Amino acid sequence: MTAPSTAPAPPSRGGRWIQQWDPEDETFWKETGEKVAKRNLLFSVLSEHIGFSVWTMWSVLVLFMGPEYGLTPADKFLLTSMVTLVGAVVRVPYTFAVALFGGRNWTIISASLLLVPTIAAFTVMKPGTSFNTFLLVGLLAGIGGGNFASSMTNINAFFPLRKKGWALGLNAGGGNIGVPVIQLVALAIIGASGGPRVLLGIYIPLILVAAVLAALFMDNIENVKNDTGAAKDAARDGHTWIMSFLYIGTFGSFIGYSFAFGQVLTNQFGRTPLEAAYVTFIGPLLGSLIRPVGGALADKYGGAKITLYNYVGMGAATAVLIAASMQKSLGLFTTAFVVLFVLSGLGNGSTFKMIPGIFHTKALAKGLEGEAAAAYGRRLSGASMGLIGAVGALGGVGINLAFRQSFLSYGSGTGAFVAFLAFYAACFLVTWAVYLRRTAAQGRAATASEAKPQLNYAEV
Repeated sequence: MTAPSTAPAPPSRGGRWIQQWDPEDETFWKETGEKVAKRNLLFSVLSEHIGFSVWTMWSVLVLFMGPEYGLTPADKFLLTSMVTLVGAVVRVPYTFAVALFGGRNWTIISASLLLVPTIAAFTVMKPGTSFNTFLLVGLLAGIGGGNFASSMTNINAFFPLRKKGWALGLNAGGGNIGVPVIQLVALAIIGASGGPRVLLGIYIPLILVAAVLAALFMDNIENVKNDTGAAKDAARDGHTWIMSFLYIGTFGSFIGYSFAFGQVLTNQFGRTPLEAAYVTFIGPLLGSLIRPVGGALADKYGGAKITLYNYVGMGAATAVLIAASMQKSLGLFTTAFVVLFVLSGLGNGSTFKMIPGIFHTKALAKGLEGEAAAAYGRRLSGASMGLIGAVGALGGVGINLAFRQSFLSYGSGTGAFVAFLAFYAACFLVTWAVYLRRTAAQGRAATASEAKPQLNYAEV
C-alpha cells in the first residue's frame, strides 16, 4: 500500500498543514506518521508543561508575599481560587481551538499568551500593590490551565487508537509535572535569597522558546474538525456529568492541593516560605509521575474498581490529616498530605481510563459491534473529555475556597478536611452505585432470552 502524502497544504492556507493523515494505516504510520507524531508530541508537552507552571505560579508567589504585602491567609486562598477557576473555564474553548486554528498554530498562540500573565505579575509583584490588582493579574494566569485541553485534543489526532493511551498519558504527565517544577525552581530561588521577580524572569524567556520551537517543528492536521454534534450528545449524556463529579475528586484534588499545600504549612504550622518550599513540590511530583500507573492498573483490573478503592485510600488519608491537624503533628500531617497527592494522581489515571470504556459499553448495549461500536465510543468519549476536564478542574476552586472559609472560621484547615472526607465518601458511593453494583433486576433481565443487552460497567 502506498503511504499517503504528508506534504503541506498550498501556501495560501499558511503554516505547516498536513493534508492527509491516517495513523491507523500501519504502512503510513511506520514510514512517516510515527516520526511526525512523536515530534509534535515532544513540543506539545513542552508548551503544556510551561502552561501548567504559569497556571500554578501563584501557589509559589503567595509564599513570597510576607506581612509587608498586607494580605491575610483568606486573601491568598481567594486569589488562588480565582486562578484555578479561570483555568477550569478556559479549558472548554481551548478544546475546540485546535480544529479552528490548527494544532501548531494554536500551540504558538497559547504559548505566546502565557507572556501576558507572567509579565503582568513581574510588573505588580511588590509591597504596596492592592489586593484587587493582585486578583486581576492572578486571573490572567488562569489561561495556563487551558493549554492542557488543547494539547490533549491535538495529540489525540496524531496517534492511532492503539497508541493513544501511551501518548495521552505521556502528554498529560509531562504537563502536570510543570506544577512541581515551578515549585522546585522557587525553592532554589528562595534558598538563594532571591525574590519573586527572579522566578518570573526565568519563565519569560522559556515561554518565548516554547512558542518558537512550536513554530519551527510542529504541524497542523487539515482533517481535524470540530464535531459540535458530538459535543452536544456528550453534554446530554448523564455519564459525562457523573464522571465530571468523580474527576473533581481526583484531578480537582490534585490541582487544588497543589495551590494550597504551601499555604496550609505556612499558616497552620508556622513554616517559613523556605521550609514550606522544601516539601510542597514532593506531592505534585509524585502525583504526576503515578498518573500512568493509575491508567495501567485500570487496564488490568478495571477503572471502576481502581477508582473505588482509590477513594477508600483518599478517605483514609484525609482522616489521618484531620487527626494530625487536631494534634498539630507536622510530620504526620505532611506525610498524609503527600500520600493524598499520590492517590489523587493515581485516580487521575483510573477515572480518565473509565471514560472510553463507558461509551463503548453503551455502544454494545445499542447493538453496535466491531468498528461501529469503537467509532461510537471514540466520538462521545473524545467530546466528553473536554467537558470532564473542565468541570474536574473546578474541584481546585472548591478546595481553596474551603480552606479559606476554614481558616476564617477555625484558624486551621481542619474544617476543610472534614468536608473533603465527606466528598470522597460521596464519590465512593457514586462509583459503586453507578459502575459496580449489579441489581437483582439486571441479573434477571440478563438471563431472559428476550432481554435487550444490559449496561454492565463492571469492567470499564
